[in-house]
Amino acid sequence: MTRWLFTAFVFTVIFSMSVFAQPEDARSGNIFSSTYLELQLSSEPAAKVALIQSFTFPFLRGTSPLTQGNNISTVFRAEASPVSVNGLAEISLTPAAFFVLSGGGLIGSGWNMPLGTGIGLNLPENETDPLPRRAMVDGAAFDGLLWRTWAAATLQFDLGAVIPGDWNHVLFQTRHELRHSGYTRAASGQSWFFENDRGENQNGWTYHATYIVGYYMPRSPVLDTIILMAEMEKSLYNTPGGDFWGQNLGHWIFTTGFNFSLTPRLSTLLALQTRTYRNHGTSNFNNDYFYRDLELRSDGGQRRLLFHRAAFIINYRLR
Repeated sequence: MTRWLFTAFVFTVIFSMSVFAQPEDARSGNIFSSTYLELQLSSEPAAKVALIQSFTFPFLRGTSPLTQGNNISTVFRAEASPVSVNGLAEISLTPAAFFVLSGGGLIGSGWNMPLGTGIGLNLPENETDPLPRRAMVDGAAFDGLLWRTWAAATLQFDLGAVIPGDWNHVLFQTRHELRHSGYTRAASGQSWFFENDRGENQNGWTYHATYIVGYYMPRSPVLDTIILMAEMEKSLYNTPGGDFWGQNLGHWIFTTGFNFSLTPRLSTLLALQTRTYRNHGTSNFNNDYFYRDLELRSDGGQRRLLFHRAAFIINYRLR
């Protein structure tokens, strides 16, 4: 789950900047395309490289400030990490400057190694052991496919569009998304890992919400955008007994992001993240134990907020 929240963050940041600073070709009514090469690094043992192709088509444009930038955009992304390969596509419709409708899909697979879990079932090591039981990964290289579809609605606002001025570009955005995910080896109700997450995924629906406040730096030679973001993910599985381990307690990630434009083609993003963990006492912060065996506790609060990671993204525009 963590990895997908971070991917949503990358797309949201890139999308935010493209919406509020569209290329001249897109604004003038021409079809605009771009190709990016992206490298993601993290303080966790994780890395990813991606090739991204996007197209923007003018659609239902009017003459008012709310409709003159209306468009349909598509993004295609091929990515690889040390434990996975994925391909995804998303299409977005902007019927007004403040509103975007999106939908997309992903398919991927992976393999496992001592330093990372690409894909596999999350199972107790021994069903008959006393609780909490040790967890294990049941999976082999490319022995199943991960698929995901989603639909999302985004509301966005740039204060500079209402109060013109170089120093007035305060950006607001919120995206609300429903996802349906599946792992072909998993039966109904079984948990699974993907790309070094915590192994709490199931085949079914999840809800994701993103809230962003950003500021565009008008005269900074390098730092161009500062972003504060809160993300929430909540499962909609309704697994029997889920109240015991706190299944319906949503996870939050809080991010401070700094985007640097080093050249017209090269930009970098530094993100510092904290996240919430369910309070399971001393067994709270690792995957050693099968998570469904860990009782949700309320002493000191049902959630704990801890540093998550520092992430660094290098984005180079090829054309």
